[in-house]
Amino acid sequence: MAKLWVNSAERIGADLHLDLSSSSELSGSAGPPGSSGPGRPGGHRAALIRALREAVRSGRLAPGTRLPPYRSLAADLGVARNTVADAYAELVAEGWLTARQGSGTRVAERAQPLRAERVPRKAPPRARGPRHDLRQGTPDASAFPRAAWLASYRRALQQAPNEVFGPGDPAGRVELREALTEYLARARGVRTEPGRIVICSGFAHALRLLFGQDRGGGGGGGVLRGPLAVEAYGLGFHRELLAAAGVRTVPLPLDEDGARVDRLVRERAVLLTPAHQFPTGGPLHPERRAAVIDWARARGGVVLEDDYDGEFRYDRKPVGAVQGLDPERVIFIGSVSKSLSPAVRLGWMVLPERYVDDVLAAKGEREAWASTLDQLSLADFMARGAYDRHVRRMRQRYRSRRDRLVAALATHAPHVEVTGVAAGLHAVLRLPPGTERSTVKAATWQGIALDGLAEFRHPDATETAMPIRDGIVVGYATPSEHAYGAALEALCGVLPPGEGH
Repeated sequence: MAKLWVNSAERIGADLHLDLSSSSELSGSAGPPGSSGPGRPGGHRAALIRALREAVRSGRLAPGTRLPPYRSLAADLGVARNTVADAYAELVAEGWLTARQGSGTRVAERAQPLRAERVPRKAPPRARGPRHDLRQGTPDASAFPRAAWLASYRRALQQAPNEVFGPGDPAGRVELREALTEYLARARGVRTEPGRIVICSGFAHALRLLFGQDRGGGGGGGVLRGPLAVEAYGLGFHRELLAAAGVRTVPLPLDEDGARVDRLVRERAVLLTPAHQFPTGGPLHPERRAAVIDWARARGGVVLEDDYDGEFRYDRKPVGAVQGLDPERVIFIGSVSKSLSPAVRLGWMVLPERYVDDVLAAKGEREAWASTLDQLSLADFMARGAYDRHVRRMRQRYRSRRDRLVAALATHAPHVEVTGVAAGLHAVLRLPPGTERSTVKAATWQGIALDGLAEFRHPDATETAMPIRDGIVVGYATPSEHAYGAALEALCGVLPPGEGH
């Protein structure tokens, strides 16, 4: 006869799971004939005592844990109140429990759980992180605006209508979509309206919604179909995600003016990072921005614009979104992973009108990716100007770090060329031919985490289409402020020497 807790709302007391039918088995025997058990006279009391002893022995009830009152536990287990009172009294007498007026019945402090093995085990070794983290892709975690975000979160929670705590709108909260409409128009030159914005959890989620998870050859499970043209250098994770969806990616060569969009042929879509090519740096040339729009119009194609760090420009040449040239031919995708934190799982797609319904259908009726309360918090954060203030503050901090990186290299490694530093959170250091792999290995030995440029190269990019150059990608935003100086010193110590050294 299994008696498990079922603590109803009207009863007072903490939930306590006790299985009286298996308590005799826990003790190793159901007992001799005539002894007490769950089905015999007094069996409930004996079974309860055994179950409580076992819970304490195993450590499931820790010393000091307060047990439910007699009436509450008796009602949950379906036994008499006196049965629980008698069981508690016996365990108090044995020293398993303590009972004091006003404090209730608790597990005795000296009732330590039994150990399965007496020989002390060595703690498993912990994986040690790098001493200096210079990997790209993350902002300074210590700079998250905790106080301002908490204030926005509190206001959002206090002012949220009751509907917020039900199933969410697949498009996302209208408050956030309205705030994004204003912000993206002002800061990035995006032309849109709230009804054409769909909230997602980030760029990877956007790709999954657009291309689906079909593992067939054509990528036909999503809103868009392949083949998809991509830049010859980019995140391998995105290529893997697309490959899993059955989408074939075709690399476009890069030069000093960005992606060679004149090489677009039969592709149905192209994925670009036009504000700041990732990872090599540099914006897409204005003539190529216009050319890719002409291609999309002529082919009936679409441009996917990854605006991963568009807020962080350090020169006087603002680079707006390609989307502003033709909102019906560009899907603009952004997130707060670089501006705030990747822990805030919020991103957005600004869609041509013809894709909105299909994306919402792909997303489904119930919002399962982006927290509604986080959406309301970000909407408040933007509407009150806190987002702008944070971005400006971090822009100044990251520009200072970039300048310190350039100065350190000019002093200690003048032969190393620094590129892609007009914007963003990372730089590419061009190395002497044949030294990339050894430099990354030396950095690893010295506890420095960074990436070689080759890690981002498309596997189908040929040397004739895209010259192979040695380099490392340095994320100067990742370390905390106090650790950045030491990270720079360590970095300079592993760079290969120039000629004559």
